[in-house]
Amino acid sequence: MLKIIISIMFLLPLCLMNNSYWMVQNFLFMLSFVFILMNMYSNYFMSISYLFGCDMISYGLILLSLWIISLMLMASESIYKLNNYMNLFLLNIVMLLILLILTFSSMNLFMFYLFFESSLIPTLFLILGWGYQPERLQAGVYLLFYTLLVSLPMLVGIFYLYKITGTMIFFLLNNYMFNYDLLYFSLVMAFLVKMPMFLVHLWLPSAHVEAPVSGSMILAGIMLKLGGYGLLRIFCFMQYMGLKFNFIWISISLVGGFLVSLICLRQTDLKSLIAYSSVAHMGIVLSGLMTMSYMGICGSYTLMIAHGLCSSGLFCLANISYERLGSRSLFINKGLLNFMPSMSLWWFLLSSANMAAPPTLNLLGEVSLINSIINWSWISMLMLSFLSFFSAAYTLYLYAYSQHGKIFSGGYSFSGGLIREFLLLFLHWFPLNLLILKSEMCMLWL
Repeated sequence: MLKIIISIMFLLPLCLMNNSYWMVQNFLFMLSFVFILMNMYSNYFMSISYLFGCDMISYGLILLSLWIISLMLMASESIYKLNNYMNLFLLNIVMLLILLILTFSSMNLFMFYLFFESSLIPTLFLILGWGYQPERLQAGVYLLFYTLLVSLPMLVGIFYLYKITGTMIFFLLNNYMFNYDLLYFSLVMAFLVKMPMFLVHLWLPSAHVEAPVSGSMILAGIMLKLGGYGLLRIFCFMQYMGLKFNFIWISISLVGGFLVSLICLRQTDLKSLIAYSSVAHMGIVLSGLMTMSYMGICGSYTLMIAHGLCSSGLFCLANISYERLGSRSLFINKGLLNFMPSMSLWWFLLSSANMAAPPTLNLLGEVSLINSIINWSWISMLMLSFLSFFSAAYTLYLYAYSQHGKIFSGGYSFSGGLIREFLLLFLHWFPLNLLILKSEMCMLWL
């Protein structure tokens, strides 16, 4: 793990050189491929140093981080073109990448907490520094306070664990079974806000709508996965209390997913619609994870990776339209089939991935999640059927309203996509459909 972390650290001075934008991006792509070739991971920790190690869960999420961050630089060409503090932008993103990789590869609960919280800071800078509207200040404050409010109890919970067990290493904590309610709530709440669970999800849509495209991609792609990753790690020693309290979170998430799907159906802002659909997807991930069954845990991990690629691609598409038309409103972004015919295919492919059509990885994730939730309680079929139906409904609404209809008269007559944009969308869509062929990585790691 250290070789990856050190090689990214050596990128930091390169970010401050002039005309190094594409060089940094190419280097990150190269690093992603090196990391793919390093795949020797099993369900045990490997590549171990004192604090860092990597197992299958970490491997998938670190690879996703490297990939999404390389694609973020590709999507943010306008920052390079307008020279909008390009070097600081690069520095910020590479710092964020280092913190994310450290988060996912920590074997120590306290180090995980430290990097988990500090990855918030570069994200905040991204939203405040390169966001579009003046409301980004409020969105940044939302993001900060939602996360900070619940992270202090978690710190206290971690110190309590250390006092009782004398260790903070994940695989040594697995030998313990705690039965202390306050500890459970203090540890779980921080991850529920980060997921975000319905009722504590309000920071997410505002952060997405105000963030630049790179901010949206990293939020949808990686930041929402931090919560799921944390839960996967702490439920090893939280099973007793999980059996006692998890029904609360499952109920909230399923009902919340249904309500958020209804909210999606009346959004007029492209980005806001995609952001709310993320909340609905993470709701089903959280429910499956909370059942603590084999299918639920593997399915939640699969859907986290699938959603990271799919949602990120949809935000890229929304940004491509925004750069052409200067608006994200669905009233202006309609008839895109006439305006950008070649982009319509990508809208279709990523929309169908969003509603879990085969052969995407989303399908595998959702099928195993639905299996695990119904296995947990068949009454949840009611909410799950609503959730599945409406998730298809708002995705069709997004696709049909943006592609069909009379073109807005203020737009140009025609606008092609750039090769860079096609490559960007292809690199989101291709792994999403390729990974289903190698799905034992997602399903057989436990």
